[in-house]
Amino acid sequence: MNKAYLFGQVLGTHSFYLRKGFPVAGEYSEIEEKYFLPGGETGTCATVLDSLGVDVKIDGTHIGTEVAPMLKDFYKNKNVDLSSLFFDPDYSGLMDYVLISGLERTPMGMFQQLYEKKIKRWNMPKEKDIIESDVVAIDPFFQEETVRTAELCVKHNKPYVTIDCPHNTYLHQHCAVNVVSIECLRNDYRDMTKEEAFELLKEDSDGLTILTTGSNDMLYGRRGMPAKKMPVFKVEVKSSLGAGDTFKAGCVYGLLKGMDDDSLVCFASACSAVAISRFPLPLNPPKLDEVQKLISNGV
Repeated sequence: MNKAYLFGQVLGTHSFYLRKGFPVAGEYSEIEEKYFLPGGETGTCATVLDSLGVDVKIDGTHIGTEVAPMLKDFYKNKNVDLSSLFFDPDYSGLMDYVLISGLERTPMGMFQQLYEKKIKRWNMPKEKDIIESDVVAIDPFFQEETVRTAELCVKHNKPYVTIDCPHNTYLHQHCAVNVVSIECLRNDYRDMTKEEAFELLKEDSDGLTILTTGSNDMLYGRRGMPAKKMPVFKVEVKSSLGAGDTFKAGCVYGLLKGMDDDSLVCFASACSAVAISRFPLPLNPPKLDEVQKLISNGV
């Protein structure tokens, strides 16, 4: 079985699906559904990869008294190895709270406190985990520990997928795939058009750069080659929560299966499209046959 190692955000997500759109200040809003399930870029990616038939090991965020029991129960019958995660009995665990209505969502949490306190609530990657993997995915949130993960991948010739890394970073320059969101462009390249920013990213990497822009065409390409465009799959949107994390999972799967660039981008896009057609994603992750069917039906 193919093995993926994922390093990054693992948390508990409290999600609230609203019946009639977002609340107006001072007015009541009805919650249609609510859940407490694995979340974060790494947590969601692991759930999707397991559904696609990949053996996964995850590491990164420390887990605590509220998050750990939920994670262990959720993954107990899945091919997701939690053994590298650190359990902190003095910490409740990282959680977020998300209001959802179709394409719109509002996440809330205490992520900044991860960096405001002197204690680091995330691990250093374990070299053995990377050696034993076939493909790695790295979230760019954990400072020198993140860079160390990428350095170990380079050392042991392990291709890795990352997300939202600027062009002048080690992670971007040595990745197999960097999936860049339109939000990243707004934050890091606000004085450029998306085409200008994409060219800068594309020409400063050894790997494939993909720019996702929501419902608009994706841009993708490699250094020295012209940019390509691909339309997204059209589906009825139930919830956009986890769409980007599922796209990342699709990229990992594509690398594991040796897909060419066009096939990888198409597969990742189809995974994301299936994901946004249901809620909650962790209980209904895309299955391989669903993704393949969507691809065969076309955009």
